[in-house]
Amino acid sequence: MAASAAPETSGAAFGVSNAPVTVLRKRADFLAAARARRQPVQSMLVQARFRHDGDPAIRVGFTCSKKVGNAVARNRAKRRLREVARLALPQIGQPGWDYVLIGRRDITAQRPFVQLQGDFAHALRKIHGTGK
Repeated sequence: MAASAAPETSGAAFGVSNAPVTVLRKRADFLAAARARRQPVQSMLVQARFRHDGDPAIRVGFTCSKKVGNAVARNRAKRRLREVARLALPQIGQPGWDYVLIGRRDITAQRPFVQLQGDFAHALRKIHGTGK
């Protein structure tokens, strides 16, 4: 019973969205996000677009080019980006938006996780115009 009270309390403080978070899989969705808003931060580039389709789901995609490093480095960077998105999007993501997180060479895989989370939160605030 106490477990159900904790999410409600944290939800009130952070504005938790009830929208489901799903993963982008289609190339067209990634290309559409690339043509929309983008916000570079130290550890990643965040691209975002509002879909205008009436679906309240929050969708997220991840990518790391070969510039990030070999397969091991790219996978580590993407794992870290997935975890950042999993933790943050239910609280600070906007329903009806697509987000694409793009890893950066050497930084995404090695930056302390708390700073990675801060970078992502900062990028979303700038994209949505809700603060510095």
